[in-house]
Amino acid sequence: MKIRIVLFAAAFLFSCGLSAQEKQLKDPVESKELNTQTYIALLRSDLKVSKRAVIKESMQLDEKQSEAFWPIYNQYDAEQSKLGDQRLALINDYAKEFMTMTDAKADQLAQRSMALDDQRMALRKKYFDVFKQALPTVIVVRFFQLESQIQMILDLQIASSLPIIEEAPPK
Repeated sequence: MKIRIVLFAAAFLFSCGLSAQEKQLKDPVESKELNTQTYIALLRSDLKVSKRAVIKESMQLDEKQSEAFWPIYNQYDAEQSKLGDQRLALINDYAKEFMTMTDAKADQLAQRSMALDDQRMALRKKYFDVFKQALPTVIVVRFFQLESQIQMILDLQIASSLPIIEEAPPK
């Protein structure tokens, strides 16, 4: 059943990516804007609903566990959304610069990306401890397993949709 849920999530994310790729515009600026809007929609709307449904079904919490889990999850999700906002800003910055990328800009983007990875891990560590105070560790690990799988699918979807970095043409 868990494999089915993960496959459902993967199929959902893949279909979102395909529908975004079907709309190709001749104007690169317009195309970049459409891609950015698609990422925002992917990260903010259907994914949140689908992610919550996958977590709810996979966690198999009893009533008492559910009462403890969901308020903490909502806090975690809110903080994770802030990191998502920073990631979207990074993607927007990358989209503006990818055709004329300089070494300095590439370094700045890479540093920001690694800092976001560090923040994401710090958030997971923080909430691992918070969840453990309210729930058995096995349940907490189950949640973070699911969270990790969902995040990897999302990361793959985004990464596969981004163009490969280009070096700025010589002047």
